[in-house]
Amino acid sequence: MTATAATAVTAPPAPTRVAVVGGGQSCEHEVSLASAAAVADALDPASYDVVRLTIGPDGAWRVGDRALPLGEAVAVLQSCAAVLPVVHGPRGEDGTLAALCELAGVAYVGSGVAAGALAMDKWATKLVAQAVGIATAPAVLLTAAGAATYAWTHPVVVKPVAAGSSHGVSMVREAAQLPDALEAALALDDRVLVEDVVIGREVDVAVLGTADGGRLVPPALEVVVDGWFDHEAKYGGGAEFRIPAPLEDVERKALEEAALALYDALGCAGVARVDFFVTPDGPVLNEVNTMPGFTAQSQVPKMFAAAGLSYAQLLDRLVCDVLPR
Repeated sequence: MTATAATAVTAPPAPTRVAVVGGGQSCEHEVSLASAAAVADALDPASYDVVRLTIGPDGAWRVGDRALPLGEAVAVLQSCAAVLPVVHGPRGEDGTLAALCELAGVAYVGSGVAAGALAMDKWATKLVAQAVGIATAPAVLLTAAGAATYAWTHPVVVKPVAAGSSHGVSMVREAAQLPDALEAALALDDRVLVEDVVIGREVDVAVLGTADGGRLVPPALEVVVDGWFDHEAKYGGGAEFRIPAPLEDVERKALEEAALALYDALGCAGVARVDFFVTPDGPVLNEVNTMPGFTAQSQVPKMFAAAGLSYAQLLDRLVCDVLPR
């Protein structure tokens, strides 16, 4: 008699359940929806079971077409191994969603509460940058109560302290333009920055912090635009991205060192995009984005693609780095 041994078959591991959150209550709602949809679509279904959650402009949470009370939304987050909070701007990128995940005890991709709040606040970011020796544009901080006292003397950029996608940002070349610029900025925030205009090339540097404490910096990206990089140029196709940015070695090194120093000083995690003006006197900080635009055509994924890390690979690395080990 011949005995036949049964062959054990090992089932493949179940996909990891992750939540992708998009939308939000800021002026960047539509941009965030696009980023979140792209992220969810790019996650490998063989590795990830993706739950798509959206936050409406009214603050209501939804999964698909079903509205969820906040408590139920938190329960959905807690059913996942990790959360990707792809919400740009206030009530998202500013540490709000990170705080919710912290309270819910769920791992999440990206910067924590303090780093998100600091980086979203352009005035606070300036103070941190200056403390670590990074140049910033001279600026005045105004409130709604004090804005009328500001006297225009030279071209400036007026912007909300905490907004995004260049909403509420105006170039003021003459005094007559100032009232409308202040009104547009104050419509989005109760604090406004009035910055001196910096003449220089616009260059973005991405930093990826890894679970082992390492830092990855892909090739920098130069934004080339006729005029200045306002909301219309960002989303209307009027800008060209040059990767790698044509830089001298000394310029590249100075930009990378400044980006790394600010990433660490703010306490960032995951990916951040640090935007600079490159001037004859060295880099001048523009702003920091802890949840930058994240479609495959956005600056950060393009920079990492130039380093050999595809969009899907970048997302996989971000998620894997926050999963329990």
